[in-house]
Amino acid sequence: MVDRENKKEGNWASDFTDQALFTQLVLSFQAAAWQQMGKVASIITGKIERNIEMAKHSIDMLAMLEEKTKGNLNEDESKYLAHVLYELRMNYLDEVKKGPDKTEEKKNDSSAAGEKEN
Repeated sequence: MVDRENKKEGNWASDFTDQALFTQLVLSFQAAAWQQMGKVASIITGKIERNIEMAKHSIDMLAMLEEKTKGNLNEDESKYLAHVLYELRMNYLDEVKKGPDKTEEKKNDSSAAGEKEN
């Protein structure tokens, strides 16, 4: 773990480690959002699984990270996070405009049909 209080100014190795960890964190939320929007297959099931609410949650987490780290990121980190958020938000809007996924519609139809029969 990086001890920020005792970190020497200009220690490029620590700065590089911090930047790499930050990038990894952003990438993990970005990958989750892509998967949740149905843009990439699940690494667990290998199937395209769409969950728009969870995608929104992942994007919101990155937005919170951006807000909470304002003024503490270097220029590259700040631009990177802003770019990731922009791409995710634009794709999220496209997915929302498409409406529910076919599998989501089938689940809703079958549960509604089951309720009518009872």
